[in-house]
Amino acid sequence: MNYSFPASAHFVNRADDLDALERWWEGADRNALNLYGRRRVGKSWLFRKFADGKPATILVAERLAQGSQLSRLSSALEQDLGFTPQISDVPQLVRLLYQLGRESKRLVVLDEFPYLLPRAEVARDEVLTAIQAVMEEERDQSNTKLILCGSHIGSMQALMSEGCALRGRLTPLNVTPMTIAEAGPLLTDTDPEKRIERFAVAGGMARYLAELGSGGTLRARVCAQLLDHRGALFNDPREVLEQELEQVATYFSILQELSSGHKSAGEIAAAIGMKVTSLGRPLDTLRDMKVIDRYTPINARPEHTKSRYGIADPFLRFWFRFVFPFQEDLSSGLAAGSLYDLEIAPNLADHVAPVFEALCRTWVRSNRGEKISRVASWWGPTTKTGRDAGRSSEEIDVVATGAGRVRVIGECKWTTAPPSVSLLAALDDYKIPALRADKLRIARDCEKIIFSRSGFTDGLIAAAAKDSSISLVAAADLLSGI
Repeated sequence: MNYSFPASAHFVNRADDLDALERWWEGADRNALNLYGRRRVGKSWLFRKFADGKPATILVAERLAQGSQLSRLSSALEQDLGFTPQISDVPQLVRLLYQLGRESKRLVVLDEFPYLLPRAEVARDEVLTAIQAVMEEERDQSNTKLILCGSHIGSMQALMSEGCALRGRLTPLNVTPMTIAEAGPLLTDTDPEKRIERFAVAGGMARYLAELGSGGTLRARVCAQLLDHRGALFNDPREVLEQELEQVATYFSILQELSSGHKSAGEIAAAIGMKVTSLGRPLDTLRDMKVIDRYTPINARPEHTKSRYGIADPFLRFWFRFVFPFQEDLSSGLAAGSLYDLEIAPNLADHVAPVFEALCRTWVRSNRGEKISRVASWWGPTTKTGRDAGRSSEEIDVVATGAGRVRVIGECKWTTAPPSVSLLAALDDYKIPALRADKLRIARDCEKIIFSRSGFTDGLIAAAAKDSSISLVAAADLLSGI
């Protein structure tokens, strides 16, 4: 019997992921597919859309004791096998899944696979070794195409690591958050500024885009889904993270601190009252989960001491900044609209700005790719003692390099006032000299690009008209270019 996905007609995009799945399905690859990605990214809809119309069996593991877990899965297999199997352990379950494809080709998805594995390392290794032995015995005699799926990214990636018994027997497929272009069908605003704002709040996770990407104004959706204590997303990040983490207090403190911007490990430690030497493990855990990223200037080595940490997902950053600190107040009667108007509206541009900057870097890679190999931001010490009082550092939003030289320098302004020629003066007088002092070589034909939310002053437009090395990119051009 072929599987039917009732919501198939509502599925949007993920064309590249579906193509990769189809190539694996049609190809000669006998490896199981290791399908992983953060919770809420849309993995379940993806594999169900892929399974739609195919002979498929979908099993979902839960956080249960092994006896209860295997009993549930045994009952789920009854329809396909024609009898209720007695499953004593996970390797036997895998053997049954391969036996489903003895007579004809069959897709089998085992979702939340890490829940089936022991937590103790030695016991987990024993189970994985036994699964590997089953694969060696069964997979070449079977027409089963097996997908192992999971949301705990670290655990799923560990299955392919050196020393793991399943290394070399899995084909990876990492399901990542949607880009703003991929999320297009879920963002119904036609105004470029509003589309960017909406994406900066919802981020690229399918669940959050579905709830926040359309249906009324951004304010109305945030108030209904995030700030109302009965809303679908009011407590969702807490519930998601508590499924993956133990003793969440430290992790939540880190994330709340990072919700207002990128910080160094020392700044985080000082803010939350921890020793910086104790911060390494929780930061590494959050990085393994793809919840936070570590950022360095474009020319820095990986171990660079100027590294900063930031929340990778705009939605999580929004939630920890504007919802998490006020949950008790909202549950006790604070009106959602009041919180939006008092706390969110005045600070929304500050929240959107880093997303806008990331989109600008994407635009540069898409539109100047023929002359650049790397795009990132840069920061470092100022070289001018006459710089603004007390200012000791410089930052540039976009620096793109190619063939050992800086080919593009960009500034991104998500402000209501249009940028003026003073922005070019700051680049020439302060920022580019600091860049040179940090041993970056500037190409003679280096292009300066100004990205703006609100257009440009007449003076800046006139300057760009006279100098072919200056380009101006408005929000509408930005979106059409990526």
